[in-house]
Amino acid sequence: MNTTTISTSQYLAKAVEIASNNVRNAGGPFGAIVVAADGQIFEGVNRVTANNDPTAHAEVTAIRTACQGLGTFDLSGAVLYSSCEPCPMCLASSLWARIDRVVFAADRHDAARAGFDDAVFYDYFDTPVERRLMPVVRETGEPGDTGHLEPFNIWNSLAIRIDY
Repeated sequence: MNTTTISTSQYLAKAVEIASNNVRNAGGPFGAIVVAADGQIFEGVNRVTANNDPTAHAEVTAIRTACQGLGTFDLSGAVLYSSCEPCPMCLASSLWARIDRVVFAADRHDAARAGFDDAVFYDYFDTPVERRLMPVVRETGEPGDTGHLEPFNIWNSLAIRIDY
């Protein structure tokens, strides 16, 4: 399929369609499409409850499928079309994948009205550290101990590595 002949609204309609079909298949009401720079199309649907995998959001699934299909972790030039506004995890995944643009149909408020309220996740980083829902703390061991840096030291010493 050539991305120049299909409109944004058509990709979004397809994402909504695969989300609706996923609900009929014991999945969540979310669908996503990654359109690679070369025009290849990769779909993903929400399988959180079906697979008992809290990371199996439609956008992440589409990104994983695109990366596997293209044989790369770098989706530069790609566009992600989602039936709903990506949650913070999906947005971060899109950033890590180097996706150029994200386009969505329903927003986070539409999702909240259907019982998918991600507000706590959006607010997490705006909340002072001491009041966050889940504490994330740094522990490095005894003063002067640098053992926690070993993986990075090994990485930095590699003559051949794949930077990302």
